[in-house]
Amino acid sequence: MIRDDEHADKVLSGILDDNKSAPISKKEKAMLDYAVKLTKKPAAVKKDDLDRLREVELCDRDILDLNQVVAYFNYVNRTADGLGIELEVEHK
Repeated sequence: MIRDDEHADKVLSGILDDNKSAPISKKEKAMLDYAVKLTKKPAAVKKDDLDRLREVELCDRDILDLNQVVAYFNYVNRTADGLGIELEVEHK
């Protein structure tokens, strides 16, 4: 958990600008790479992708949890997009 707002902004900006050079751990980068691949090219996910996650100390349960979270958000976003649902944005 990031408790420093400035650091959190730096991490988020880094991920959005170029996730390859974002100031995050090797483990977080591996998880992010997997999430991006599962989102953009799900049929391209292979055993090597899972092995990379295991190399950064994710167990099979962790990998399943990561997969399920990414798949769920993809499902919800596609459902909302497919039904033309727009987000309600609060203005501060």
